[in-house]
Amino acid sequence: MSSKVWFIGAGPGAPDLLTIRGAKLISEADVVVWARSLVHEGVLEHAREGAEVIESTTIPLEGVRELYERAAREDLKIARVHSGDPSLYGAVLEQAEICEELGLEWEMVPGVSSFGAAAAAVGRELTVPEVSQSVILTRRASRTPMPNNEDIKTFAAIGTTMAIFLSAAKPRPLQQELLEGGYAPETPCAVVYRATWPDEEVIECRLDELADRIRAAGFTRQAMILVGPGLKEGGTRSHLYSPNFSHSFRKAENTSEHLPEEADAAAS
Repeated sequence: MSSKVWFIGAGPGAPDLLTIRGAKLISEADVVVWARSLVHEGVLEHAREGAEVIESTTIPLEGVRELYERAAREDLKIARVHSGDPSLYGAVLEQAEICEELGLEWEMVPGVSSFGAAAAAVGRELTVPEVSQSVILTRRASRTPMPNNEDIKTFAAIGTTMAIFLSAAKPRPLQQELLEGGYAPETPCAVVYRATWPDEEVIECRLDELADRIRAAGFTRQAMILVGPGLKEGGTRSHLYSPNFSHSFRKAENTSEHLPEEADAAAS
């Protein structure tokens, strides 16, 4: 057996949104590390009998390093369970760098992101033909500064749909930046608190109501904010299932036009 660290996406909250691969790897781990404040305790049901379970909420990076040093020394397999998907705001890179330094093998295991769970909670496909074909994933600047040219106002000027992480604590500046960036006051918004958890709450409102609604609900963390045209009712029909368009798996009834992008979508 060789030592290894898996960074596993636990999904947005509901234990049954953990992937099959993630559950399998948790069951194989000698040590399971999880954060009670972000990850549902139900994922621990997959840990094998005798596995060491560590609650990491109070452990700084230096403590994590000590654990990974022990893994390399004692030939341990570690399942480091992160909320959502570890590729988004997961603080995984700094841990992976420690693993590289220690010569410890590591792997990322994707999970369901909270932005997808939030979209599901409000019943919206965020990419609607001729309405919104792009989704910007971002956050407000806070104690963690943003890179140059990555700010809410700049992204708002694009006018597409945005999924805003980690930004519920200061809703008034957020609302102002979205308006100043170019969104209209009537732009549809949704705020999903603790998506897929038993205490999930959903707010749907206009942009000019956003700050007041968040404040009234008392949300300061664990809330995904969706803004933009992808939240509107209706939209243009996709070519994918239209009888009038051809792709690699179906010939059109009324035209010979071929749409390679739709063929790619059908194959995915």
